[in-house]
Amino acid sequence: MVDELAQVGARLRAARNDRGWTLDELAERAGMSPSTLSRLESGKRQASLELLVPLTRLLGIRLDDLVAAETPDPRVRRPPIRREGMLILPLAPEGSPISTYKVSFPPTNDPPALRVHDGYEWLYVLSGRLRLLLGEQDLVLTRGEAAEFDTRTPHSLSAVGSRPAQVLSIFNDAGMRMHTHTAEPG
Repeated sequence: MVDELAQVGARLRAARNDRGWTLDELAERAGMSPSTLSRLESGKRQASLELLVPLTRLLGIRLDDLVAAETPDPRVRRPPIRREGMLILPLAPEGSPISTYKVSFPPTNDPPALRVHDGYEWLYVLSGRLRLLLGEQDLVLTRGEAAEFDTRTPHSLSAVGSRPAQVLSIFNDAGMRMHTHTAEPG
């Protein structure tokens, strides 16, 4: 909390500068001396609600805007998923509004059965050759190619050739459940 409070003055100064106001202009509008505002912005004066409330109102910001929230660790630490010969590496935190995965499709001569489910999928081929059966289309995508489709269209994905296909896939929530969870035993 001490580190967060240390940034109050700098954030206050930045908000004042964003509005193009001088120290004297803001101090006058807030009914305080320029030296008090200067000491507050430089961290030489303890911030109090009595001083900050009128300043935040004048600047059109919230008190919370002056206190830094702790930046969470951005690294994604989720275990890989193995399903039907695929290796699926989660690239976004659980609960993220966008589900992003790196998927390794093993080479096969027989594509998997077509599937249909609610959702959308966007994919980008990182390496190898990816066979996309989409409705009546039989497409082979190579490195650097992308596709986006409504997953209510019958589709299947598989690697073509002797090497796996490495793909970056982004799903909405319905697509993520279908492609990363094993079917419940019936």
